[in-house]
Amino acid sequence: MSRNLQKTLASSFTIEGVGLHTGAKVDMECLPADANSGIRFVRIDLDGQPVIPANLTNVHSTFRGTTLRQGDAFVNTTEHILSAFYGMGIDNATIHLNGPEIPILDGSARFFVEKILDAGIKTLEEEKEFFECPETVQYISDDGCEYLYQPSDDGLEVTCIVDFKAKVGQQVATYDSAMNYGREIAPARTFVFANEIETLLEKGIIKGGNIDSAIVFSDEGTSAKKVREIASKFNVSPEVVTENGILNGKTLYFTNEPARHKLLDIIGDLSLLGKPLKGKITARRPGHTGNFEFAMLLKQKFQKHRKLKGLPHYDPSAEPVVDIEGIKKLIPHRFPFLLVDKIIVLSEDTVVGIKNVTSNEQFFQGHFPDNPVFPGVLQMEALAQTGGILALTTMEDAENWDTYFLKMEHVRFKKIVRPGDTLILKMQLLNPIRRGIVHMQGTAYVGDSIVSEGELTAQIIKRK
Repeated sequence: MSRNLQKTLASSFTIEGVGLHTGAKVDMECLPADANSGIRFVRIDLDGQPVIPANLTNVHSTFRGTTLRQGDAFVNTTEHILSAFYGMGIDNATIHLNGPEIPILDGSARFFVEKILDAGIKTLEEEKEFFECPETVQYISDDGCEYLYQPSDDGLEVTCIVDFKAKVGQQVATYDSAMNYGREIAPARTFVFANEIETLLEKGIIKGGNIDSAIVFSDEGTSAKKVREIASKFNVSPEVVTENGILNGKTLYFTNEPARHKLLDIIGDLSLLGKPLKGKITARRPGHTGNFEFAMLLKQKFQKHRKLKGLPHYDPSAEPVVDIEGIKKLIPHRFPFLLVDKIIVLSEDTVVGIKNVTSNEQFFQGHFPDNPVFPGVLQMEALAQTGGILALTTMEDAENWDTYFLKMEHVRFKKIVRPGDTLILKMQLLNPIRRGIVHMQGTAYVGDSIVSEGELTAQIIKRK
């Protein structure tokens, strides 16, 4: 079975250019980085040379590009270089900048890919960790961007659908991990419509924009006079308006180049998840803000499933492994202090118990009686009793032994437990039982939520 190993650059490379939005001339150097470093930007022109990791937490703005910020340091228009690294399989790299923005170049990722290929790609010894979510995720943004994620084991596949009233019309483009990113996606250039140009110029938003940094489509609703005015601002001859509606006379590399560029942007924005993504994504009318919000939703789902990866399946109708009478034979606890109703899993290193919380529990009479809350310390006790059952099953004469708490560590109470809840109590051995010492990780669930967790240590002691 082949290993999925992390990659970095084999050598460094440099690029210089102008930032689209700031108009600042920037020198950029991309260097190799160690495994598990991720992609990091370093503003070498600022005091202390602040580092800005490429992750969702550092997204500062998504207006016509993705800006990352850490403290007072920021980097504009990161999506194209991030897309190039992702598309070429680069997991780790450090990017030194002497200015606030990645050079726009021709508005694509083509030059970045060429530089990556010239520098070479180095395989590291560490395994890649993939980002994958086991459930379908759908998101519709406030401005009408639609996204659908479906689980898949075959890497990343993205289908992008755009629909513009201008001559671009409706287009579809698809990328998957088996494609040649450098040939099929990287050359697709950013684009803008003529009716947007004037406003952007007036607001000083595209100070570094020029005839070579984007495809400019002339809208059907823009008059010939207005097109000529815009053309003059870009130093384009007023006569250079082609039949395909491109203001600056450029020829499209692909008939669906705008849709492909949207794919390029999505790949760059999703790379901020920090791990290569597995799944099938369909995006309609995507934009940077929608990409970011969708990525944040995916991250939330991923974190939830990672936390609940060990959630046991509980079928209330299934026969228990150990029923209440069997439990009484193993541990000495009795009502009102017996806090395990049945055992549904019992293996060499794992035990899962069930506690049905009812309003008749005696402690509710004094513990918030008008707002009954199951005490957190009793959740730990319920976990300890469950773990004691596993510990005692390792003894030949279990009825002659008891388990006693030694310590609790890293205990966290995360959600209130109330009457009517069913506690799923999972205990896993962290170390083999030696000299009667039992060290276990305890996790209590209600539904698909973790309500409490902690490390519990006990000792098996012969009953006197």
